[in-house]
Amino acid sequence: MKKKIVVPAGLLAAALVAGGLYFTHVHALQKVDAEPAPPTAPIVAGTVAQHEVPIYLTGVGTVIAYNTDVVRAQIQGQIISINFTEGQTVHAGDLLAQIDPRPYQALVDQYTGNLERDQAQLKNAQANLARYTNLGDKGYATPQLVETQQAQVGELQAAIKTDNALIDAAKVQLSYTRLTSPIDGVVGIRQIDVGNIISPSNTNGLVVVTQLHPISLIFTLPETSLPLIQQQQEKTKKPFTVFAYNQDNTMLLDQGQLGLVNNEILQTTGSIQLKANFDNKANKLWPGELVNARLLVDTRHNGLTVPAGVVQQGAKGPYAYVVNPDNTVAIRPIKVAQISDGQALIDSGLSANEQVVVDGQYKLQPGTHVTFLHGQAAQEAAAQQALQAPIP
Repeated sequence: MKKKIVVPAGLLAAALVAGGLYFTHVHALQKVDAEPAPPTAPIVAGTVAQHEVPIYLTGVGTVIAYNTDVVRAQIQGQIISINFTEGQTVHAGDLLAQIDPRPYQALVDQYTGNLERDQAQLKNAQANLARYTNLGDKGYATPQLVETQQAQVGELQAAIKTDNALIDAAKVQLSYTRLTSPIDGVVGIRQIDVGNIISPSNTNGLVVVTQLHPISLIFTLPETSLPLIQQQQEKTKKPFTVFAYNQDNTMLLDQGQLGLVNNEILQTTGSIQLKANFDNKANKLWPGELVNARLLVDTRHNGLTVPAGVVQQGAKGPYAYVVNPDNTVAIRPIKVAQISDGQALIDSGLSANEQVVVDGQYKLQPGTHVTFLHGQAAQEAAAQQALQAPIP
């Protein structure tokens, strides 16, 4: 006769509860494995900054010399010396070349001799006039003789005036034998050599002297910029500051002041010409150089800026990816006032201290979860984005 095993009701209930918990735990683990976490995209993030931002109008211009003079001869003669080196800095009045002065010195000596002769004759004529006048008063000389002597004195006085004028003219011609620099500047390539004959008909002259301190820049802006310039000029009553940069905007060449807004708009291009002047102490501006000009017209107080990489272009205009508090991203339409020195000034669409995506946008969609890269990882991500970005 077999014995029956009797299981207490309490143990049976405990076993059932334990089995139910095990089944629930295994089922939960299977559910977790079946629903993986949403994917995340690595990004480089930045923060919307708020500070004073300069407002620029940018244009392209050409550097021109403040003064350019061609040193030409005003007389004809043989050059007997060249007194400068090409590329040399000279000052106003410095001797650049000497024309043979002997023919012109001979004229001065000749006219000086004529003057001395006429002065001696005048002295004798005046003495005779005094004697004839005295004799005439006593009745020993006729009035006609006195008048003749007076005419001779007057003739000699006129001759002396002519002699003085001829001497002055000859001295001027003699001074023209010294070819001097009319301005402070730098001399260019010599156009004639020692021993050659130079004359006013030589159109190239001796050399060109170019003034570099100060120096000027003529640049253009769209005619639509003119009302803003006029408004700010009326408001500030001060000259605008102009910054000159090299062609790729990587180097500030000099800082100057706006000197002129031209008095007409170029109808062919729809632009306005402006002229700025620079001290050019470092000689970074050179005549004929093509540079980029930035005209500082205003300063935006509490302006919002982001790195230029934040700004993306879409079918409806510029936009940016904004990072939400839950580390997802959203697209935000924005309005950009200007992009300068790698920073974009935002008119609307963003707020101060918001986080925005600087690099990694090509992997993003609205709602994508993101992780933040820092340091070396951020630099590598930016480089990888540059390689994968489509060529425009």
